[in-house]
Amino acid sequence: MKKNVLAGLICMAVGFSASAQKLDKFGADLAKKSVMGKEIRVPYTDLSSYYGYIKPGSAPDEVKGGKKMYYVYVWIPIAAPEIGVRMISPVPDSMKPSDKDYVTAEYTANAADTKNFFDTWVSLERAEGILKLEDVAAKAKGAKWTVIDQNDDSSEMPAQPSGSKYNSLMRITSETSNPVKSLVMGLYRIGFTTYKHGEVQGSFLAQIGAPVKLPGVAIAAKPADLAAAAKK
Repeated sequence: MKKNVLAGLICMAVGFSASAQKLDKFGADLAKKSVMGKEIRVPYTDLSSYYGYIKPGSAPDEVKGGKKMYYVYVWIPIAAPEIGVRMISPVPDSMKPSDKDYVTAEYTANAADTKNFFDTWVSLERAEGILKLEDVAAKAKGAKWTVIDQNDDSSEMPAQPSGSKYNSLMRITSETSNPVKSLVMGLYRIGFTTYKHGEVQGSFLAQIGAPVKLPGVAIAAKPADLAAAAKK
């Protein structure tokens, strides 16, 4: 009897782990419909993925408001009607990088580490006055950044191995009447940290999407790498 109970608990644990690692298609707010009480979203046409890894104890890119902040840089080549950003840690078992994705050397070296993960918190910011890709490398360091939106926990995202839904997702619709939320061409960055649960450590997958194709969109670990990433 005890063996049967133990076997059942193991099956439940395996089942939970598998479901926690499933990442659904990333859908847009634009053209969202409700069918029989269920939200139906059209998947983003343009989706860029970034596979990263933060070693435990790593120095952040910046300390901001007492938080250790890390950044992923994004070049948006034309105005977008909507931008979606989501982040999950650790990288789900079912997700594997393709040759079109940005994969850091740290992720490649530590892809087998499923023990370390963090409670994600993300923001989307735009650099003021950087409208040409060739200006990014020289001007990014001294740029002034405008916060467009931020998110801590999203109920849409899968649970982490702990069972808590601490992964992040946000969708921003461009507002031409609001300069802050006008999604124009330019340099953006995804800022991420952990809100209050532990350190930023382990693997993560960050994705940025748009409901229309944005030819030349790029995502990279450093501003200087965006030009090469845009040619992929």
